Amino acid sequence: MPSALSRLPPVHEILQSAQGQSCIDAHGHAASLACIRELLDEYRQRLLDGTADIESRESAAGQIAGAALERLDQRHAPAMKRVLNMTGTVLHTNLGRALYAPRAVEAAMRAMTGPLALEYDLDAGRRGQRDDAVQALVAEITGAEAACIVNNNASAILLVLAALAAGRETIVSRGELIEIGGSFRMPQIMESAGTRLREVGTTNRTHLRDYEGAIGPDTALLLKVHPSNYQVLGFTHETRCPELLPLARRHGLPLVDDLGSGTLVDLSRWGLPHERSAQDALAEGVDLVTFSGDKLLGGPQAGFIAGRRDLVERCAKHPLKRALRLGKVRLAALEATLALYRDPDRLAETLPTLRHLARRPNGMRAMAQAILPALAAALPADHAPEIAASQAQIGSGALPLQTLPSLALRIPAPGASAERIARALRHLPLPVIGRIAEGAVWLDLRCLDDPQPLVEQLPGLAALLAERTARELP
Repeated sequence: MPSALSRLPPVHEILQSAQGQSCIDAHGHAASLACIRELLDEYRQRLLDGTADIESRESAAGQIAGAALERLDQRHAPAMKRVLNMTGTVLHTNLGRALYAPRAVEAAMRAMTGPLALEYDLDAGRRGQRDDAVQALVAEITGAEAACIVNNNASAILLVLAALAAGRETIVSRGELIEIGGSFRMPQIMESAGTRLREVGTTNRTHLRDYEGAIGPDTALLLKVHPSNYQVLGFTHETRCPELLPLARRHGLPLVDDLGSGTLVDLSRWGLPHERSAQDALAEGVDLVTFSGDKLLGGPQAGFIAGRRDLVERCAKHPLKRALRLGKVRLAALEATLALYRDPDRLAETLPTLRHLARRPNGMRAMAQAILPALAAALPADHAPEIAASQAQIGSGALPLQTLPSLALRIPAPGASAERIARALRHLPLPVIGRIAEGAVWLDLRCLDDPQPLVEQLPGLAALLAERTARELP
C-alpha cells in the first residue's frame, strides 16, 4: 500500500500535465487547484481502502487532471441550459415564453457590445427619454396617443394603479380577480399599489348596474382584467368595455383594460383563434390598455401602458417607473420586434412565436419521419415510437381553452417507464422537454425548427436509459 501511495503525483505535477493545463485554460488556476486537491484526497482514501490502484505517477497525473476537468465542466455548467421545447406549449412560461426574432437578437447584441443612444437625444445633443424609440412604435402600431414601457404586465398594472388610484378605490368585477403564475393575485397587486379594491357583481355574472352602484366620491378608475388562464362557462354575464365607456365618461373616470397576453394583430388571418388586440380596445375608446411583450406579441419580457397621453405621462412620472424600467438590451430587442409589425404580411416568417403558432401538422410530417428511425434505435423494442396526431396549446394564459392541431412522436410507456424515459430525455446534452399523457411520452414537433440537433444526440439516449435501468435493478 505505501508503494501505491508513493505513486500518487503531487499537485504541481498534475497541474503541469497536458490535461492539467487544459483544466486551467477552461476553469482558471484557483478552481483547478481546489478540485485537484479534492480529487487527491478521494484517491488517497480509495488507495487506503483498497478500491483503487495506480500504475504510474505520470498516468495518475493525467487521470486526476482529466477527472478534475470533467468535474469542473459539470459543476460550472450553466443552470439555465438551452433545451428543446417539445411539450406542445408554444409560450411555455417555464421555458422562457417567446423566442427572440433574429432582428431582435441582432439588436440585443449591438446593445450589449457597444454604447447606444439609450437616454440621449442625438438631435439636441442632450439627455433624452429612455422609452422614446419604443413608445413611438407602440403609438404608431396601436393608435395610442402615448405609451410607457416597464418590466412586465404585472409591473404595468402596478404602476397604473399607483399613479392613478393610490389612496382611492378601483372597481373590478369579482369574476376578474385573477391569480396567475405562482404569486400574481390581482387583490394583492392592488393592495401593493395603495388602491382600495371595490369588487362588484358575482363570480359568474357582473352587470353594468353593479359598476354604476359602486361608483362614489372615492372612485379613481374602472378596471377590466383579462382572465388569462381560465374561463367561466355556463350561466355568465360580462360587462364589456363598450358598455362601460358611457358610464366612465359620465363620471369622469378612466377605463383601464388589462389585456393580459396582448396581441397587435388579428390572429385569425393565420387560422388562429381571434384574440382582442390593443388596437381593438383603443378603437373602442378605452383610456389605457396594459399588455405583455413576451407572449403573443413575440418579443422580450416587457409590459406596456398605452392610451391617453395625460394618463400615460402620469404613469411615466411616478417614482415607481424608474424601479420598473427596462434595461438597454431588452429595449433594443423590443424596438426591433415592434418594427416587424410594420410588415404584418410577413410576420409568420419573421416572428418565431407566430411561425410556431401558425404551423400546420402536415408541415411537420417530414420532420417526424426524419427523427423516427433514430428515436426507435435509441429505445427498447417495447417502447417503439410512432407518429401521432397531437393537441398543442398557445400557453402563458393566452386563449386557455383553445388547442392547436399538431403532430408528435408518441413513445408508449405505461407506468413508471414514462418518467424514466422523460428523465433520460431531459439529461441529454441538449435537454429534450416533452410531456407525459395517456400512458406515453409525447414529443410534440410544433416548436422544433431543425430536427438535426435532436437526431445527433439520440444515440446517447440508449446509454442513459440502460444506466438508469441498471440503477433500478435489485
